[in-house]
Amino acid sequence: MVHLKPSTDRMLTRIKSIYLYISKHGTVTTEQLVDEFGITSRTIQRDLNVLAYNDLVKSPSRGKWSTTKKRVKQPS
Repeated sequence: MVHLKPSTDRMLTRIKSIYLYISKHGTVTTEQLVDEFGITSRTIQRDLNVLAYNDLVKSPSRGKWSTTKKRVKQPS
C-alpha cells in the first residue's frame, strides 16, 4: 500500500472533487470553482493545470473549463 503525505492526499482529493464538479456542471468558470471550493484562484489554477496536463479538462475560452472526452476509471 502506498502512503502519501497528508498534503498530497488532500490535493488529490481536491483535484478529483474539482473534476467531478466540472463534469457535473458542464462548462464552469475559474471564479465559480474558487467560490465553490473556497480556495484561492492560484490554487484552483494549479489544480486545473494538473487536470489539463492529464487531458481531463480543457479551456474552451479564457477562464472557462469543461471536461474532455477522455475516459476516467471510476472506483467501483
